[in-house]
Amino acid sequence: MRVVRLSADGRELAGLLPQRAPGSRVLLGITGAPGAGKSTLATRLVQAAGAVVVPMDGFHLADVELARRGLLDRKGAPETFDAWGYAALLDRLRRRPDHVVMAPAFERELEQPLAGAVPVPPEADLVVTEGNYLLLDGPPWAEVRASLDAVWHVVTDDAVRVPRLVERHVAFGKSPVDARAWVDRVDQPNAELVEAARSRSDVLLDLTDWDHAQPC
Repeated sequence: MRVVRLSADGRELAGLLPQRAPGSRVLLGITGAPGAGKSTLATRLVQAAGAVVVPMDGFHLADVELARRGLLDRKGAPETFDAWGYAALLDRLRRRPDHVVMAPAFERELEQPLAGAVPVPPEADLVVTEGNYLLLDGPPWAEVRASLDAVWHVVTDDAVRVPRLVERHVAFGKSPVDARAWVDRVDQPNAELVEAARSRSDVLLDLTDWDHAQPC
């Protein structure tokens, strides 16, 4: 596992991307604890490398199904995702069919998955998928990992990550007290699970010093 502390301007990113054989497609996974910076980093790869981003969050189970299973108060934990569906989509993208593949997204204002929201055209050479659980062991997460050429595990110091995570929950409707309680009760146990799998990554990428306002 290669360890890289990303500088403020993110100049190291280009040299970390997996090499692509002519005519092939690269599938890159970005994983890390909640609030570590996965989505922001994926967006920068769109700008810098023309990537198409397929988020794991598009495979959240809908709230109505989480309520039916008694899992609504654990939303975001591994068992609250359609992980088999996610693995199947990545396998389909891996095979690079000659037609557009439609992937789901996650609408944060609704806090719900949104079907058919992300088109992946056949000419897309770099597909980035980001989510918490890309490195977990055992099915179906092992099938997810098998479709990826490389996985970057991103970390950010908790002094930065945790307040950012609380602020995000507040921005999407929780009170400050409820946001902090959710982070402590749900997000932090999930973060510990994610961090326990970090040794399976190809690159450990520390984003603590990275200036998110800078283009990569």
